[in-house]
Amino acid sequence: MTFAIIKERKNPPDRRVVFSPEMCQEVIKEFPDARIIVESSDVRVFPDEAYRNAGFDVLDDVSEADVMLGVKEVPVEALIPNKKYFYFSHTIKKQPYNRELLRAMLERNIEMFDHETIVNKSNKRLIGFGYYAGLVGAYNGIRGLGLRDNLYALPKVENLPDLNAVKAALDKITIPNMKIVLSGTGKVTKGAKRVLDHLKIREVSDEDYLTKEFDEPVYCLIDVSEYNKRKDGGEFNKREFYKDPSGYESDFMKYAKVSDMFISGHFYGNNAPYLFTREDARNPEFKINFVADVSCDIDGPVACTIRASTIANPFYGYDPVTESETELGAPGSIAVMAVDNLPCELPKDASEGFGEMFMEHVMPAFFNNDKDGVLKRAQMTTSTGKLTSNFKYLNDYVNGVE
Repeated sequence: MTFAIIKERKNPPDRRVVFSPEMCQEVIKEFPDARIIVESSDVRVFPDEAYRNAGFDVLDDVSEADVMLGVKEVPVEALIPNKKYFYFSHTIKKQPYNRELLRAMLERNIEMFDHETIVNKSNKRLIGFGYYAGLVGAYNGIRGLGLRDNLYALPKVENLPDLNAVKAALDKITIPNMKIVLSGTGKVTKGAKRVLDHLKIREVSDEDYLTKEFDEPVYCLIDVSEYNKRKDGGEFNKREFYKDPSGYESDFMKYAKVSDMFISGHFYGNNAPYLFTREDARNPEFKINFVADVSCDIDGPVACTIRASTIANPFYGYDPVTESETELGAPGSIAVMAVDNLPCELPKDASEGFGEMFMEHVMPAFFNNDKDGVLKRAQMTTSTGKLTSNFKYLNDYVNGVE
């Protein structure tokens, strides 16, 4: 079976890749029946020459491959019919801007496997860039704090070669006495936590965070059971909350009253309560003045995130009175970092981490008859131009019915 590392064609350019040259060698060693070819690219973090030196053919035309491995959406005009594709299609939530992409894959009898749909039997995602999104997001939040308050100057992550350089930059700064609340329990939160821990910011319990003052910077880690509560005052039931959150409301304000910074690492589920609303942000007791919104759900659960920001311009201000964008550091504003492609800033480390997960969880399925059902669960479209049973809910989306 031949796998192709395809060129990333989306703008702005994405330098990430599924497999580094070294990981390609690991794949061939582990699965002798696999062959890997590489589509030539002038933007990839690993240059063509690195793949050639590792023993792989670098070609302008990779149409001979059976499986196409990419990161971002493939432009419709670049889709090759009758192939298997792996990339982030951004269609599973019925995103209007990619409807034509899904239609084109169906028309061209492409078997689509979205990286987001690669899950285990418990529906837990097996691969992703979340860890590096959290890491870069937290770093950007700390960088923005220094920039806004003239405390220190951190370089942009995109200008640093790797994670070791990121750590070295953090070693040169001192964080002021402040309280930071970090939401979530997944890979995004683990990445953000690594930055806070590297800075030697002390983690404290919920009770201490909410009731005590400190003479040092501290942070508190919260999950859904701590920033939501039952409307009837009953005991929180996590299984019930995930199944139907309509009986719950946000309890985030108790953290907002005592926090200076909020780093969002949570996953926001459909119909869950917003963490804080625009009305909450206007409350005189709302103390948070910097939000690093890694989750980046626009005009949603984090009220001040009114648009995504960019790697080039990662920060903006939110005026809670006018409910509109303002300058970073404007009086009374909340600073916002809401870059929606954070792992792109650390492409080498992010690619290497992603490749390890893909190697562990996905590659074996091609050679063991998919005995764990990884490919079956992930497959969105068939070789005959149909949606698979797991993704029949996208029929209306494909047909343009809202």
